[in-house]
Amino acid sequence: MRYSLIVFFFCMGIHFAPAQTYEIGLILGGTNFVGDVGSQSFLNPKDYLSQDKISYGGIFKWNRSPRHAFRFTVMKVNTFGSDLRSDEPRKRTRAYAFETDITELSLGLEFNFLDWDLHALKRPLVTPYLYTGPTYFFTNEFYVENNDVVEGNSTSNFAIPMVIGVKGILNRHWILAAEFGARYTFTDNLDGSAPEEINSQTNYPTFGNFNMNDWYIFSGITLTYTFGRKPCYFNF
Repeated sequence: MRYSLIVFFFCMGIHFAPAQTYEIGLILGGTNFVGDVGSQSFLNPKDYLSQDKISYGGIFKWNRSPRHAFRFTVMKVNTFGSDLRSDEPRKRTRAYAFETDITELSLGLEFNFLDWDLHALKRPLVTPYLYTGPTYFFTNEFYVENNDVVEGNSTSNFAIPMVIGVKGILNRHWILAAEFGARYTFTDNLDGSAPEEINSQTNYPTFGNFNMNDWYIFSGITLTYTFGRKPCYFNF
């Protein structure tokens, strides 16, 4: 009995310590912008492929249960807007354009629609998933001057990601996922349309829809390597 208790508490210690499965890997894809400059399309593939800029980053997950994981990502996002890609004649005549880099930090919860147990023997293992969580990003301010969108000083703000994807195992340790995620930002000035957000004594011109904040949308793939010991369970 004494040895049974020792094994039981040893297994419980493993279960609550480093016994879960972790993932670490890379993110790669393209980013679209939806705001007051450029196209209003969230899904047009041409908007993602019209420039040679790639968005990339790193990802870490702690698979806390078969149905959810805590997830942390760091991404370098390149996004842009061009009125010449819009279907509106007024915008095409205006011809505003901008391009910016966004550094994104996100920590949140990934929910699996199906059981995701990397230690299970059942194969293949595939599931759709959702992700959201607090997101903070760093970028640059923009404003209109001499009928051009001009880049200003650095700034930062919050966003809410709404991500949907599907993932599956390639082999024992490698996992491939494809995801689409819209980020609703807490600013309307990623494209320079709301310069009143800038801390400046200069009154720059405003334009566009004042009732909708800006979005940036990432579409791409993640490749992660999984590691960690299988949880230990004890049967009396």
